[in-house]
Amino acid sequence: QVQLVESGGGLVQAGASLRLSCAASGRTFSEYPMGWFRQAPGKEREFVAVISARGGYTDYADSVKGRFAISRDNAKNTLYLQMNSLKPEDTAVYYCAQKRNTYLTDVYRQDSYPYWGQGTQVTVSE
Repeated sequence: QVQLVESGGGLVQAGASLRLSCAASGRTFSEYPMGWFRQAPGKEREFVAVISARGGYTDYADSVKGRFAISRDNAKNTLYLQMNSLKPEDTAVYYCAQKRNTYLTDVYRQDSYPYWGQGTQVTVSE
């Protein structure tokens, strides 16, 4: 059974940084692409970032490009999201997700990820 557990969220002021972590278990972590998604109050959940199984490929939503960095440590079965220059509009619950298969396809689609964490709240004040 795949288990994903996020941590690292919190309340920060605009301009601050946070690093989210996602500890994974249940499948061979290093074989699967991983993604970060977020859901703001009153909005649908949206794609934030994706990383390939070995970490050589990353991609980001336009809204976070240049400010966020996704990374992974396959030896520790852990996914990260470094968030810099945070803005109030980054306020959301952040979820990590593991892709259904090992292919780097359909990575922006939420239905490509059957395994999700419980989410961690990030709140950015003015």
